[in-house]
Amino acid sequence: MRIGLSTSVLEPARTAGRLDGMGVYTQHLLNGLKERQQQVVPLSFPKRGDGGRLSVGQSFGVPFPVAALGGVFSGGFWRQNPKVDVYHATDYRVLPMRCPVVATLYDAIPMVDPSMANPRFRQLKNALMRKLASYADAVIAISSYSVAELVEHYRVDESRIRVIHCGVDKVWLTDPDPAFVGQILPRYGLTPGYFLAVGTLQPRKNFTRVIEAHALLPQEVRREHPLVVVGKPGWRCENLIETLKHKEAQGEVRWLSDVGERAELRALYYGASTFVFPSLYEGFGLPVLEAFASGIPVVTSNTTSLPEVSAGIAWEVDPTSATDIAEAMLKSLVDEDERQTRIAAGRERVRLMSWDKTVEETLGVYRELSPMSV
Repeated sequence: MRIGLSTSVLEPARTAGRLDGMGVYTQHLLNGLKERQQQVVPLSFPKRGDGGRLSVGQSFGVPFPVAALGGVFSGGFWRQNPKVDVYHATDYRVLPMRCPVVATLYDAIPMVDPSMANPRFRQLKNALMRKLASYADAVIAISSYSVAELVEHYRVDESRIRVIHCGVDKVWLTDPDPAFVGQILPRYGLTPGYFLAVGTLQPRKNFTRVIEAHALLPQEVRREHPLVVVGKPGWRCENLIETLKHKEAQGEVRWLSDVGERAELRALYYGASTFVFPSLYEGFGLPVLEAFASGIPVVTSNTTSLPEVSAGIAWEVDPTSATDIAEAMLKSLVDEDERQTRIAAGRERVRLMSWDKTVEETLGVYRELSPMSV
């Protein structure tokens, strides 16, 4: 079976070497399919004028907006022909094809609450995404929570949806070299024991309330356990950046906007006392599993997909209450028995959530759509 896999999100010219969530998902699928001796055809859309800069996938020949609008305005008559048995769009770039199409739709955030998404051309993007989703023969949701929202907002028939969870990279299951951690933390001006929050600076990540919650802790706790925020600027974050800079000047918060390799991020997890992730909305919430794998307790939200990921192992709180977040942060420090119980349960949880399982279940979807090509 020839499997076409969208790889635009892996192109170095676009990612600057830093993969987002879709990139991590796509990279693990690509690697896992190749490890299983599957015939994978990586396919990328060029940006206007940079077709020669593609280095991961073969070029579709036309930029995605051109292909998408052509497909929509022709009523699906203009179909791409990647010459594969099944095509998997892992990046919302779904198109009418001359083969079965699988689409991974991570969430419906832009439609559920447009204020949580990049506002640029949002109405047009939502309408286009909804129409393009109709060209998928099968849709993969990364959490059970997402299914109802995909049905409502993308108008996908539930019978076409398969729930396949994300996984944790095997590298997270082994503790990093303490000597390496000992080199990385001082490089960022850190000592072990801080609260850690990770994510792009944008409204739904709820960093403002995390900062408010940290400020509610006793002064001695704040001094011994500063808040470290790791994340690049996103959208609608101007006020947040000002707050981060102000708190940094007070010595209680550190903002790291440009952490380098993933190994360094693992070291930052490993040096933390508690991971704080009370996001307002997540289609899955992979950082929760990465924190579990790193052997640190987690404070997360009791909403959207996060309880499904946490399975009761994290302190699950109301993400709209800075007081609730602060109380859980404090508990994670002072109740050592509960802390160790949750750490052990978290490590068990991640052993059930592997990318190998994700790849195998995804292969099963391909075989459903193209059984004669197995």
